Amino acid sequence: MTNTLHVAVIGAGAFGRNHARVYHELSAQDFSVQLAAVVDSDLSRAESIAREYNAHAYATIDQLLQNEKIQAASVAVPTIHHLEVATKLMEAGIDVLIEKPLAASLAEADQLVALAQRLGRIGQVGHLERFNPAVRATMPLITHPMFFEVHRLSVFTPRSLDVDVVLDLMIHDLDVVLAFVNSPVKEIRAVGLPILSGKVDIANVRMEFHSGCVANLTASRVSTERVRKLRFFQPGQYISLDYGRQDVIVFSVGGGGKLAETPSVNPQISMGKPAVTAEEPLHAELKAFLESVRLRSQPLVSLADGRRALSVALEIVAAIAQHSRQIDLERLGAK
Repeated sequence: MTNTLHVAVIGAGAFGRNHARVYHELSAQDFSVQLAAVVDSDLSRAESIAREYNAHAYATIDQLLQNEKIQAASVAVPTIHHLEVATKLMEAGIDVLIEKPLAASLAEADQLVALAQRLGRIGQVGHLERFNPAVRATMPLITHPMFFEVHRLSVFTPRSLDVDVVLDLMIHDLDVVLAFVNSPVKEIRAVGLPILSGKVDIANVRMEFHSGCVANLTASRVSTERVRKLRFFQPGQYISLDYGRQDVIVFSVGGGGKLAETPSVNPQISMGKPAVTAEEPLHAELKAFLESVRLRSQPLVSLADGRRALSVALEIVAAIAQHSRQIDLERLGAK
């Protein structure tokens, strides 16, 4: 496909506005893409974004399909509507990028995976951190990770309170860790608490993989600071990744690394940094999606990847619920 791709954004919330902005910016960069339409049940919101980026606004997908010829679309509606919206689009011959989490349940995720396969549609999931330059720079360094310590802390906002912090924030890190480890999960132990909302706002998880790797993950949306860091150990190396700074530091024992290194405080340990080219992850994500659409190639984050992350996230949610029942959380909160 060599002609300009006409794309739509379904959902005019915060995520949808960002997708519209980046599609517009890619168009200005001569990336052969045009934001043709924005769809939202609140037509005034869709019109506001459409005016800003010179697109058309519609209240329904049916109106979109009647008036526009679209090749690809970003699905940025609430998770409970992902299956319905993505199904309509794919059945109309449109490739989709679906924001995370992929679906509201594993059954719905399975339907999306099966539908995309049957119709030959490109389906990508919006696990944004996979396109973080620091994550991309770390992937070639992976050998045999054995221990992860991951923190994702955010201040409280009234956004995404329809899901708990595991499906809202932690799922980003679950996707990255699952990609790094590439081994089935063997055991999950988790604890979580609702603090300022009716859902779990802070959670801690310990996962053990069949490879022997162990990952500790903490996610909070009630923190006083913003932290997004992932650190892990593998034989002869400790690697520290900062999502926000898009920075990676590699500590190697005995100069065993492949980077240009300098001695650290301990003369037996050398420190190096892989080359990282700064880029807004959403730019990288949407460019990769459009490339997959053009080339009909497998997306970097496929629907199967999204299903895998969702499956683990739901196991964690269930483990948290079981732990809460064991300690009789409601009774303790009433005291």
